[in-house]
Amino acid sequence: MTSSDGAPEATAAATTDGVAPVAGRDRSDVLDLDGLLSAEELAWRATVRAFVDRRIKPNIARWYEDAHFPVEIAREMGEAGFLGMHLHGYGCPGRSAVEYGLTAMELEAGDSGLRTFVSVQGSLTMTAIHRWGSEEQKNTYLPGMASGEIIGCFGLTEPTAGSDPASMQTTATRDGDGWLLNGAKRWIGLASIAHVAVIWAATDEGIRGFLVPTDAPGFVATPIERKLSMRASVQCDIALTDVRLPADAILPGAAGLRGPFTCLNEARYGIIWGAMGAARDSYEAALAYAQERLQFDKPLAAYQLTQQKLVDMLLEIQKGTLLAIHLGRLKDAEALQPAQISVGKLNNCREAIEICRQARTVLGGNGITLDHAPLRHANNLESVRTYEGTDEVHTLILGNHITGRPAFR
Repeated sequence: MTSSDGAPEATAAATTDGVAPVAGRDRSDVLDLDGLLSAEELAWRATVRAFVDRRIKPNIARWYEDAHFPVEIAREMGEAGFLGMHLHGYGCPGRSAVEYGLTAMELEAGDSGLRTFVSVQGSLTMTAIHRWGSEEQKNTYLPGMASGEIIGCFGLTEPTAGSDPASMQTTATRDGDGWLLNGAKRWIGLASIAHVAVIWAATDEGIRGFLVPTDAPGFVATPIERKLSMRASVQCDIALTDVRLPADAILPGAAGLRGPFTCLNEARYGIIWGAMGAARDSYEAALAYAQERLQFDKPLAAYQLTQQKLVDMLLEIQKGTLLAIHLGRLKDAEALQPAQISVGKLNNCREAIEICRQARTVLGGNGITLDHAPLRHANNLESVRTYEGTDEVHTLILGNHITGRPAFR
């Protein structure tokens, strides 16, 4: 059939592939990524998603608006098995890397701040103790941290040392048979509600990690206020003034920057998945809105420009999720490399923030309120894109990897 000018007319048959969606399959999972997950992994994802739907999504707009982190959720997450879930022994769940990734994805579909709690607690603080601590330190802290009874924080970033931790100014000096800590840390998640802090400091022997009870004299954590991002989370300044520690406060296995960088890569891995959770939730909000919202007597979803936005979002979510699954399989096989983590962190954060912003445009003016998730997700991702290595840092990591020429200085 042709139009009056001889060009083929668009028909329903010409604009579809003629294949009906498989019953029960999510239409948005075009690549059937769920088919790459085991029945156990899908069941675990459903468990985490149910927790998010029940506990986080009904409350997150209020928590975000009030700049409130619900401390009581720590024990709930511990009971659910979310804390230190990738670690084995000492009361930790010992789940796979893919299961941990799925957890990060579902939690960040609720809010980046809640996923960040799990990352700071498990990927940073608990990993530092599990990997570098003594048996006594592991037995003292890890079971309580896995249950959520003990909250930890990870003090690496400083007011003048963010992307360049080697220039940290915090010091630990010998004091008799113990240590004396002095310095400052900034943007430290959970510090004001934590019971124990892993503090990285410069010593005569290089950079070392220390376990610091947050009620130690001279330790002061002050929440950072007036944030436009991560409002349902806690980030703090830490002041360390003559904090005295016993000799056994040091993490015996951690020497140099390898100690904190190992933990950072654990957190970066979770971010790869989490960013896609925020993106997916924003896409789903835009899709649902476009199906319902009428303009000029038909749904927004019936317009080509809206469909282009939705498809552009979907493409990047599918690719980013496929990347996350691939990296998860590598991690479970103990084959994941730091450069591969940088690919995931750089790509998925960069794409996720654009997806959330694009989703907001589908919602029009309604999208700027907390009644809808995309702009909240986009604001949160400004932080996620920055912490655990900025775009620039991961670009330089990858540039060094492919050229063999470090360009950090």
